[in-house]
Amino acid sequence: MNVGSFGRFHTFDLARQMYRLGKLGSMYTAYPKWKVDHLPPERVRAFPWWMMATSAASRFGVTGLNRWLNWRTIDSFDRWVEAGLQPCDVYHCLSACGLRTHRVARQRYGALTVCDRGSSHIVYQDRILQEEHERWGLPYKHIDERVIEREQQEYAECDIITVPSTFVYKSFISQGISAKKLRKISYGVDLELFWPAKKRDEVFRVIYVGAVSVRKGLLYMLEALEPLLGEIEIWVIGSVTTEMKPLLLGYEDRVRFTGPVPRSELYEYYGQGSVFVLPSLEEGLALVQAQAMACGLPVIATTNTGAEDLFTDGIEGFIVPIRSPEAIREKVLRLYKNSELRCGMGDAALRRVQSIGGWNSYGDSISETYADALRFRDVVAGTQAAHS
Repeated sequence: MNVGSFGRFHTFDLARQMYRLGKLGSMYTAYPKWKVDHLPPERVRAFPWWMMATSAASRFGVTGLNRWLNWRTIDSFDRWVEAGLQPCDVYHCLSACGLRTHRVARQRYGALTVCDRGSSHIVYQDRILQEEHERWGLPYKHIDERVIEREQQEYAECDIITVPSTFVYKSFISQGISAKKLRKISYGVDLELFWPAKKRDEVFRVIYVGAVSVRKGLLYMLEALEPLLGEIEIWVIGSVTTEMKPLLLGYEDRVRFTGPVPRSELYEYYGQGSVFVLPSLEEGLALVQAQAMACGLPVIATTNTGAEDLFTDGIEGFIVPIRSPEAIREKVLRLYKNSELRCGMGDAALRRVQSIGGWNSYGDSISETYADALRFRDVVAGTQAAHS
C-alpha cells in the first residue's frame, strides 16, 4: 500500500505502522525527506518545493499569499504523485490532496482508495468557523471553494473514508454521507514521550495546549475562569494567531502564555498542571487530550474534540457543550474544591490511555480495515460476475 500526505499530521505515524507490518510501498510527502524519521529513505518520496514556499511565507508574515500557496501545494502535490504512483493494492491519502491520484490508483492498479479526513466534514467545518468569527466580530475568510469542491469529490469517489472520532463521523452523516462508506479509527498516543512528571508545587493550575485561535475556543475558557484568577493559575502553551491578539488584551499579566514548547518537553508542562481544559469548537481527535491523560491529568473538553472516544464523562474527566463558560467553570470548580476527585480522575485517565494503546493499536486496526474492505470488494465483484 502507498500513503500520500502534503502535511505531517498523523500520516507519518500511519506510514511507520504500515512499514512495521511489512505493508508499506511508498510514503509520498510534501515535506523534505529528512523530516520523515523512522522510515528507510528509499520508502520516502518527497516533493517539498511548494511546502517550503508556504512555510517561508508564514514565517515572514506574508499572509496574503497563504491561500494561493495552499492551493498550489495541494494541486501540485496531487499531480506529482499521480505522475509517479507506484503499484499498490491500497492508496491512502489525506483529504484534499489525492483526487487525481485516487483515480489513477483505481484505474491503473485496481487499488482500494482511502480518503483520510482528520477533521469534521469540510462543509460543517467551514460553517462552524464562520459562525464563531461572526460571534467575535472578526472577518472570516471561507475555506477555499476549490478545496471544498475537491474534498467533496473525494468523499464521493473514494471507496472508504477514515475518520478519527464519533464527532467527525456524525458530521459526515449530517452532510448526507452514507455510513457504509465511513470507518472510525482513533489515533494512538506516543506513551514514550508522555508520562506523569512530579508536580513541584501545590498551586491549582489549568493547562491548555494548542494553537490559540478562534477555532480552539480559548476565550470561553478564559471567560469561565476569570473570576478564579488569583486563586488558580492558567498556562496557555502554543502560538497565538494574529486575529486573537486584540481579544486577549487584559489577560497578558494574569495568564501565562508560554508560546510553543518542543514536543519532547511538553510532559514537564503537563506535569505542573492540575487539570487540562480543551474548549475547542471543532477538532477531529485532539491528541493533546491523550497526552494530558498520559501525564495523569483529568481532562475537561467539549463535545467537538473527539473526547468521547478517549474517555468517559465523569470518570477520567468531563465532557461539556461548546461555547459554555458556565459548564467549564462548574467542572473546574468541582475539581478545585475536591482534591480526592481530582486525583482519582487523574489516575483513571492514566489507566485509560494506557489501555487504549499507542500507535501500534492504530496500525493494527487500520490494517484490518483495509483487509476487510478488500475482501468485501472481492465478494461483491465475484457476485456480480456470477450474475453476468
